[in-house]
Parts: sequence; C-alpha cells; structure tokens
Amino acid sequence: MYVLVAMMLVFAAGCGNSSDSKSDSQPSGAASGSSDTNVSNTTPAKRVDLTISAAASMTDALGEIEKSYEAAHPNIELRFNFGGSGALQKQIEQGAPADLFLSAATKNMTPLIEQNLIEEGKELTLLTNELVAVVPADGKAAVAALEDLDKAEVKKVAVGIPESVPAGNYAKEALTNAKQWDALQPKMVQAKDVRQVLQYVETGNADVGFVYKTDALTSQKVKIAFVVDPASYSVIEYPIGVVQATKHPKEAEDFYDYLQSQASLDVFIKYGFTVPK
Repeated sequence: MYVLVAMMLVFAAGCGNSSDSKSDSQPSGAASGSSDTNVSNTTPAKRVDLTISAAASMTDALGEIEKSYEAAHPNIELRFNFGGSGALQKQIEQGAPADLFLSAATKNMTPLIEQNLIEEGKELTLLTNELVAVVPADGKAAVAALEDLDKAEVKKVAVGIPESVPAGNYAKEALTNAKQWDALQPKMVQAKDVRQVLQYVETGNADVGFVYKTDALTSQKVKIAFVVDPASYSVIEYPIGVVQATKHPKEAEDFYDYLQSQASLDVFIKYGFTVPK
C-alpha cells in the first residue's frame, strides 16, 4: 500500500516537471515578436521648403521646372522670390532667407561670392540671353532701331531701373554707346524689374520697352521691334549659386544640380534662353 502511494507521488511529480519544462521552452514574448515583424520602420521624408531668389525673367521657365521637380520630389516645396537681380542681391546681403540665387547678371553674383555668401564651388554660369526692344502688338509707331526712339510718336520708353535691374543696365549701356541715354531721359519710364517693363508695353503705358528675348516670347500683346546689337552691351549671363546660409544644403545642392540637367536646360531653351558652350 505504502509502495503504491509512493509510486503515485513520484509519477505526479514527474508530470508536473514535464509540464514546467515544456512551458519554459516556449520563446518569451513570441506573440509580441511576431507582431513586431509587421510594423514598418519607414518614416515619411520630412517636408523641406526651399526658397529660390531668381531674376524675374526666369519666371515662366522656372514655373514649368517647378512642376516636374516637385512631382519627382514630393517632400520638396519650391518657393520662388522673383525680382530684379540687384534687389535680390541686397536681400541676401541683409540676411533674407534664401537657399539658391539665380541672377540675370554676374555683377550681382560676384559681390556675394566675394563676401562668402555663396557656397564655394557651388556657383556657375547657367544661361545667356539677348536684349530686344518690344512695342505693343497693335502699335502704330514705326520703330526698327535705336535711332527711331527720337521720333515724336514715341512718347514713353520703358527700362528697368539700371542700378537694380540688369536688363535696364544693359539697355543703358546700349543707349549710352549710341549717345541717346541722356537725350531720351524726358521719355524714360523706369520699372522695378523686366516683367514690369513688359507690362508697361502690354498695357500701352509705354510705346517701347527694353526686355530680354525670353520675356518678349512669353507675351502675345507685344512684338519684337528689333534686336539690340549685342556688341553694344555686356554679355548677358545668368549665374546661379547655392547660398552659404541655407538651412537645407543637401536639398539646395540637389536642386542646383537639377537645374543643370538636360531636362531643365531643354525647358530654358524652350523659353528662349541659350546655354553657354
């Protein structure tokens, strides 16, 4: 009897140990470990706003480039600050936020480089342009050369402010070389940027205006009266550069590189710019 009871106790103990052992062999946290494998560690790319200070004459081309670039880079928002290159230069010198600068003249980029406000090795001449004189598409004044600006029917001649608008400075050079700048002062209407010059001619507030070829091609309300002799003014170059103070250097450099891609250059050419060789 005692032997039978003892055997039963040993058997029960053995079953208990076997159950504990099986339980211990179960991996700890197996259920939670299984669910962890279904959790993605990928986080969406952080949105970045890039501010591009650009010459007003680049408005249309950059508008098209903006669409294609943002479609390929959904986390990037391009914000353009268009204006006269001289005014944009001053803004950058005074600490206004900007990640890239696209100027319509080297004279507005060079001071920024000299002040170390442009990233070293991240600036170059991207494009070139031409200066033309435009008149209203339905204009009656016969204008075919600089000399025609003296005619009585030409009452207003629009130019960008030479000190801050490169197109205005190029026009001043050409008119000075033709010995007409001083004589035409009573007729002069100055504008804050080249697009305002275009607008003055479109609305009939000026009989003639000096703009870039690229601006003239964007409007059906004006026509090119004549192409200004390129020998009479400095070469029109468009330098671009990454601003030293950018808070998004990688994204700024990526867009800087994209502007040099064939896809971007094709857009610029479409709008009348030329690519330096």
